Amino acid sequence: MKKILCLSAFLLCLGFASFAQDQEVAPAVDGPVMSFESMTLDYGTIEYKGDPYRTLKFTNTGNEPLVIKSARGSCGCTTPEWPKEPIEPGASAEIKVRYATERVGKINKTVKITTNEVGENAHTIKVIGKILPKEEEESVPAGNQSIIDG
Repeated sequence: MKKILCLSAFLLCLGFASFAQDQEVAPAVDGPVMSFESMTLDYGTIEYKGDPYRTLKFTNTGNEPLVIKSARGSCGCTTPEWPKEPIEPGASAEIKVRYATERVGKINKTVKITTNEVGENAHTIKVIGKILPKEEEESVPAGNQSIIDG
């Protein structure tokens, strides 16, 4: 009985030791790291020719300055503007995206951001939403004008 108890205790300790090794925190990455609040920029449902601008917030969570080399929309209707100066470690900034809001219907585009990060240095942001159709102005037929004028 003592042998079974000792063997069980040994296996239990061995199991905890191997589990603890799997749970170790990965070493910090040297260099800049671009961390986004969200990987999706949602315009929601907006009016025809509504506000074309939205902002995408991010933070440099690395230990060296972050430089955005480029930011490109998946088509000419999606135009990003980004900070040209380096973003220091711990600092936050924004990328301003303009979408052509005279394009009625569903928005399903992307913005690709390329940086000086080590390893994976490109991020793809989804741009989504919906633009409502243009509201038609109500017009009165010419023959009915006298009814309105009274």
